[in-house]
Amino acid sequence: MNELHWEKISSKYLVKENWATLRVDSCRMPDGTLIDDYYVLEYPNWVNAVALTEENEVILIKQYRHAAETVITEIPGGCIDHGELPDEAIKRELLEETGYAFENIEYLTTLYANPSTSANKTFTFLATGGKKIQEQHLDGREEIIVELVTIEKLKELLLANKIQQALHVSGIYYALIKLGIYK
Repeated sequence: MNELHWEKISSKYLVKENWATLRVDSCRMPDGTLIDDYYVLEYPNWVNAVALTEENEVILIKQYRHAAETVITEIPGGCIDHGELPDEAIKRELLEETGYAFENIEYLTTLYANPSTSANKTFTFLATGGKKIQEQHLDGREEIIVELVTIEKLKELLLANKIQQALHVSGIYYALIKLGIYK
């Protein structure tokens, strides 16, 4: 596969902020072709989880997503803080967004939102045995409604295109396969 790798000749940052960074790279393709303006978005890495309560209900969240200008149904998750491991980040995010702590958290997969233009990864987990131990602790830019649904209802929402965040849909399918519900 190394014969497909591009050589990065230089990088220049155009925007460098906490939540997003834009750089432009100059690269050489394996055949020698030079690309002077390849734009790359750098975001923090993300985590998300298909989270099941002790009663085997799936925890979904609803929140407004400004770029899409709509309220989206999702699975819980968020950004990994600097120096934080993915499994630590998902425990924190689940507790902050939902108020639930989990007996078991199992890594499922790593996904890329758009590896053509974005450099970050999403680590997806299956969390089981959730128990509500506190109220939500949301940051100043979050307003989240927590909703508990059955696994059957989750499957209905998927089939009706009511869960539209692609990384979350993928994560749900990974979890359903792991649970032996979707083959």
